[in-house]
Formats: sequence, structure tokens, C-alpha cells
Amino acid sequence: MISTLSTPINESLISARERRVRFATLLLIIALAISFLASVGIGPMQVSMLDSLSVITAKLGLHESNVSATVDTIVTAIRLPRTLLAILVGAALAVCGAAMQGLFRNPLADPGLVGVTGGASLAAVSMIVLGGTSLTFISEWLGQYSLMVASFLGALLTTSLVARIATTKYGTSVTSMLLAGIAIGIVTGAAVGFLTYLADDSQLRTLTFWAMGSVGGATWQSVLTAGSFIAIPLVLIPLYAKELNALLLGESEARHLGIDVEKVKRRLILLTAIAVGACVSVSGMIGFVGLIVPHLVRLTLGPDHRYLLVLSALLGGLFLLVADIVSRTIIAPAELPIGLITTLIGGPFFIGMVVYRARSNAL
Repeated sequence: MISTLSTPINESLISARERRVRFATLLLIIALAISFLASVGIGPMQVSMLDSLSVITAKLGLHESNVSATVDTIVTAIRLPRTLLAILVGAALAVCGAAMQGLFRNPLADPGLVGVTGGASLAAVSMIVLGGTSLTFISEWLGQYSLMVASFLGALLTTSLVARIATTKYGTSVTSMLLAGIAIGIVTGAAVGFLTYLADDSQLRTLTFWAMGSVGGATWQSVLTAGSFIAIPLVLIPLYAKELNALLLGESEARHLGIDVEKVKRRLILLTAIAVGACVSVSGMIGFVGLIVPHLVRLTLGPDHRYLLVLSALLGGLFLLVADIVSRTIIAPAELPIGLITTLIGGPFFIGMVVYRARSNAL
């Protein structure tokens, strides 16, 4: 009797979850489209959603532009690159956060908390401050890609170091991973502070705003350059949904299912380093996106990475885009760094998660 009834019940549960996933996907796409048009229109010179849509569709060759040259220039040269960069960075950070949480089997894992962002930031700051002196040959050799390559290498080094410290023959210790990440974050923060002390006035102004995170300096060149690197992890990380689902059972269980755990770890760490390095190089330090977004999706739709990774990308892009809109409007005409917005939201959220987990374990 039980076996006869279990199949229809399981099928009904699966179909109900799939309906919720489809609804959530559609809702996020609609919200992202509305926020996209709103972001393109918001600024010192307001542009209506219809005019924004007209400029975009005209650029796609669907019709002739019917807006003024001034509006066309503002939307095309300033607003569109900024909007697209916010979506790309938000999506990348959220997907990387979801991947790391699955890899370490802990919802508190985040590129910022495990030292990845700190390593990328230290390398980027070193290039900004020392690029004209000690690292001149590197900056001249790499040209416009110097900041991005430096950020990638810094992220890769710290991620590999944290993974090596936290991993033993018995598996990965989440406690060791978080402690190592915090320690590396403190060390890289101190090093960034020292380099900031050495910076001249021009470099200091750049570092101050960059350290708090911003997409205000977005150009088509930065969008295309960073986007070409970010696109790789965004496409490849969701392909590891099956492996991440297996890792939720534990590393030994995943090995019994035929998963090459170490290979999966190396590849996901590499993809995370690429994405975080590219994000940090163009937007500075933006924290907590990779922590908040995957957790919200997981609470709503469950831990299945087939849905979690894709929906995290959509919600991450939406979250950072809305945060950017708030940063532009909350103290207009001045602009608040976007990293402050995400930190003000993410800090209390993280504390709440820690308290909830502590109480849950105590029960």
C-alpha cells in the first residue's frame, strides 16, 4: 500500500516544486526587465521607460530612433553599461556564493567570508598603487587587462590556500575553512591598508571609492572585458549542479556515486576565482551578495542546484541592480557606494543566520 501511494505523492511534490520554480523564474525575469528599464532612466536627467525602451530597441535595429540625440547618448554611453555591469557582477557573485556553499556544504560560505574577495582586492590594490613603480613592467605588458589578471591571480591564490588549509584526508572542515578565510581577510585587509597609506592623492581617491564598491565607472570596454571573463563561470558552474547535489550528502558519499570530488573542487575554485577576480577589478569590493542571494533562493525553493544556481544568477543580478538604483537616488545628487548598501543589508542578515543556526543546533 505504501509503495503504491509513494509514487503519485512524490510526483505531485516534484510537479508542485517545478511549478514554483517556473513561477519564480518568470517573476524574476519580469522584475529584472522592469528594474533594467528603471535603471536606464534614473539619473540627473530622467529618462522615461518608453524612451529607454525606444533607444534599446533602436540599437537592436528594430526601428529608427525617435528620441533626442542627448537622450540617446546618455542612455547608450552611460546608463546601459552601468546597468549591464551591475547585472553581470550581481549574477556572478551570487552564482559563486551558491557554488561555494554547495562545495563546502555550509550556507555561511561566501567569496568574501572565505578570503577570495580579500585576495582579489589586495592584488588589485597592489596594481593600482604599484603599477607605476614596482609593477610597471607587468602593467605595461598586460595593458588594460592588468587589473583583471591581478585580481584573478589574487583570488585564485587565496581560494586555493583556504581550500588546502581546510581540507584533510577526512574531508573539508567547514570550521577551518571559515577561520582560515577570516584570517586571510584580516591579513589582506591590513596589507590593503598599508598600500593605501603609500598611495598618492590621485590613487587614494580611486582606492577610497573602489574599496566601497561601485559600478559608476562602467564603460562598454569594461563591460565587454569583464563580461567575457564572467560569462565563463556563469555558463560552466551550473553544469556542475549534479556534482554539487551529490556533495550535499558528504564527500565520501559523493565518491561512492562516482564523483571525482577533488577535480570538482579544483574546477569550481578556478571558476570562482575567475568570476570574483573579474568582478573586483571593475566594481571593487561588493560584499554579501554571494551570501544573501543563494540563501534566499534555498529557503524558498530548496537546495537542488539545478534550480538554485540559475535562480541565484537572476536574483543576484536583480539584487545588485536595485542596490545600484538605491545608491544613486537615496542621497541624490550625490551617490552612495553600492558596497555600503549591500553591507548594510548583508551584515544584519549574516548575524541573523548565525543566531538561527546556533539556536537550531542547540535544540
